[in-house]
Amino acid sequence: MEGDFFESKYKSGELYEMGKDICFDSARNLAKAIQNRELSVREVMEAHLAQIQRVNPKVNAIVSLNEELSLKEAVKADEMLDAGKPAGPFHGLPIAIKDTHNAVGFPATSGSLIYRDNYPSVDDLIVERLRKAGAIVIGKTNVPEFAAGSHTFNKLFGATKNPYDLSKSAGGSSGGAAAAVASGMIPFADGSDMGGSLRNPASFNNVVGLRTSPGRIPLSRTALYSPLAVQGPITRNVDDAFFMLSVIAGPDGQSPLSIEEPGSKFLEPVQLDIKGLRIAYSADFGGLLPVEPEVRSNLEEQVKVFEDLGCIVEEACPDLTEADEVFQVLRAWEFELSYSEIFERFREMIKPSVIWNIEKGRSLSGPDVGRAERLRALLYNRMAEFFKQYNALILPVSQVTAFDVNIECPTEIDGVKMENYIDWMRSCYYISAAGNPAVSIPSGFTADGLPIGLQIVGPHRADFGVLRIGRAFEQATGYGKRRPSIAIEQTI
Repeated sequence: MEGDFFESKYKSGELYEMGKDICFDSARNLAKAIQNRELSVREVMEAHLAQIQRVNPKVNAIVSLNEELSLKEAVKADEMLDAGKPAGPFHGLPIAIKDTHNAVGFPATSGSLIYRDNYPSVDDLIVERLRKAGAIVIGKTNVPEFAAGSHTFNKLFGATKNPYDLSKSAGGSSGGAAAAVASGMIPFADGSDMGGSLRNPASFNNVVGLRTSPGRIPLSRTALYSPLAVQGPITRNVDDAFFMLSVIAGPDGQSPLSIEEPGSKFLEPVQLDIKGLRIAYSADFGGLLPVEPEVRSNLEEQVKVFEDLGCIVEEACPDLTEADEVFQVLRAWEFELSYSEIFERFREMIKPSVIWNIEKGRSLSGPDVGRAERLRALLYNRMAEFFKQYNALILPVSQVTAFDVNIECPTEIDGVKMENYIDWMRSCYYISAAGNPAVSIPSGFTADGLPIGLQIVGPHRADFGVLRIGRAFEQATGYGKRRPSIAIEQTI
């Protein structure tokens, strides 16, 4: 196991030949090393801050960084251990919070000039849980304006670049989070996902991103009963996704969708043998979607991996015809609901794609929303029937590979024109519309060295199951071990 190797290095004192031994170790191993006093929190913090200083100017993943506060918190964390005080599972681990989530002491800008001086007085639940577990918040991760679209750029902080190719997008809206984790600037990150905001950036950055089941991490939001938006982990391996969920998942009364299963569920032993599982796959969602040739061939190559693992693999896909109308209508309805007030006051400061989505929401009638809800029920029931036959559905995460950082979004895929800024994200948002959990797992690289991700979709609330399958695939392939060169060269 990789963990045993790193732990032996910490114990032998051979750690400091390369700072990457800290910056690219797993969160779980670092937590063990800190608790066992093989590493101090200050050592871990200094290594990550040095990596940020070296790599972040190129990538622009972390914003609102507070180095002085981070080092002070690291010293306090070491003093707690010296005093023998109880330490949480994430004690001393640095994390930067997605800039759409509230973290006391840091601005929550949502990538908008409107909110550049917005300092929250209360942590969001996910941040509260991370801090209670001992994680140290060092800054925020960059997002698109209002987290709209799957390419991270805004007028306040600029664009986040892909660490594997600085001319390409890091995806979004959790693009800053994924790029920071991929680059060794933080060991793990929080993210959120409405139309693919955890999965697309994970795919583009060769990391793991889980779209959790609605209610797995309870949310208090304007659209209280909507299952479209969820939060979840971004990590460099599946084991750390389990580790992170053990803290951030679990019931809370602020959400009526809250799942009662505790986060400790994700600390249970994981059975790696997936022999006999029935796996369906489709490169183009049953012929519904255009995909780039390299994305298609990559997915088809992974079929053999699952066959070698002993799975029964068949080409099959549920009918997702209604997913497009469901997502486009209900997303627009939520945008109008959430942003109508700032739209009235600050329209001239909002990017055109967000204005388009709000105005689309304003144009909806009651029957439009009612029809979308009726179609969502049909979609949910059809997916439930499909998963009576199969344990998982394998799909591309994104229909495209990482695109030019200087454009807002792809306008064409394999000769098919995209009509708006989210059309190219259908491979993710079809699953959002259905409400199923889905994980993005590294599945290889293009001829030009760009990462590609595999999307593993599971039955209703089967978060543990999709991660289990993802871990077996990860162990069999090792694609996620390849690091971006700018993050490992000349590491101090």
